[in-house]
Amino acid sequence: MRHKIYPVARRRIIEIWHYTDKTWGEEQADKYVRGLYEAIEKAAINKYMWRKIEHEAMKGIFFVRYQHHYVFFRELSKNVLGVINVLHESMDIPRQLKNDL
Repeated sequence: MRHKIYPVARRRIIEIWHYTDKTWGEEQADKYVRGLYEAIEKAAINKYMWRKIEHEAMKGIFFVRYQHHYVFFRELSKNVLGVINVLHESMDIPRQLKNDL
């Protein structure tokens, strides 16, 4: 299964990189974002990692956790994982997901 990263998720990943770079440096920022992409790739090949969101308004949305972030996605047609958002654990995740969908 392949993956597609939607614009909102891509912007979040860039924001994560910039924050990490500013706080801990470029090397750590590269390492963390690389880890996020590896988590996405692992989720794309291992459905056992998926956790389903149990909310009627968010039917068909799953997530995996990577360190302090949650990666939210849908299974698209043709075996493609559609990454819709990447949110930090400290955020108001339900509100943010609804706003970004």
